[in-house]
Amino acid sequence: MDTVRSRGRPRDAQIDRRVTDATLELLATEGYAGTTIQAVARRAGVRSSAIYRRWPTRIELIEEAIFPGFDDVSVEPTGDLRRDLARFIDAYRAALAQPAALVALPALLSTYHSGADTRPPEARGWGNARPQFAAILKAAPAEAVDPALDPDDLFDLLLGAILCRIFVLSFGMRAAAPDQTVELLCRAMQPLRDAAPSPR
Repeated sequence: MDTVRSRGRPRDAQIDRRVTDATLELLATEGYAGTTIQAVARRAGVRSSAIYRRWPTRIELIEEAIFPGFDDVSVEPTGDLRRDLARFIDAYRAALAQPAALVALPALLSTYHSGADTRPPEARGWGNARPQFAAILKAAPAEAVDPALDPDDLFDLLLGAILCRIFVLSFGMRAAAPDQTVELLCRAMQPLRDAAPSPR
């Protein structure tokens, strides 16, 4: 089968890297508000038009800069639920805990809630996480996960725990508390045991 070649010059990977590096630097030094397309262009030494050709909006540029590993993170399920969950949590927590992500994520969430970003939710740099989590649950032993539970609900529960750990517990009274996320989630997912018969 013949392949159709794209017209025009291919994207310059060096420009992509310079732009995303400049975005990360500005987020760390100037914050979300100071990370504009124009500021990124000056820091990266490229024309703003070159940035707009690659990222139509500032939001999309910042997402790609702070979530570079999301599409590349691949946690292949092994069937060992606790081990797979620990690897999954570590990978995504590392991506979310990067300094630039810590600055940008609250502002991005505010933008999503305001309705200013009209793209579908799956286009916002998180699309790979849910299917991977669902695959981990599917590979787990039958006795470990209640089939009546919705994987999306469990993923939401896990994401809330990760974000809480990063943005709340990191500077609160429980900052040094051991991370029990995997253990608690595994307990929550176990099928309910048959209720004991009531005494006559």
